[in-house]
Amino acid sequence: MTDANKKQSLHMVFGGELKTLGEVQFRDLDGLDIVGVFPDYDSALAAWKSKAQQTVDNAHMRYFIVHLHKLLDPQNA
Repeated sequence: MTDANKKQSLHMVFGGELKTLGEVQFRDLDGLDIVGVFPDYDSALAAWKSKAQQTVDNAHMRYFIVHLHKLLDPQNA
């Protein structure tokens, strides 16, 4: 299968500072860091690792990978 015919597996990486360490509630929704949308999990994981490493000194900062392809087409995810 060529790249042009390959099914996209979109993933989004984003993060922000949490209110507490015990739950996923962001302090400032307007301040969320939308890192980007990536064509596959591997590239999203690389971006996530980079951002997580940059913010390792802030215990409240968290980054996440969202599987957009599952939201866009849940029956075929």
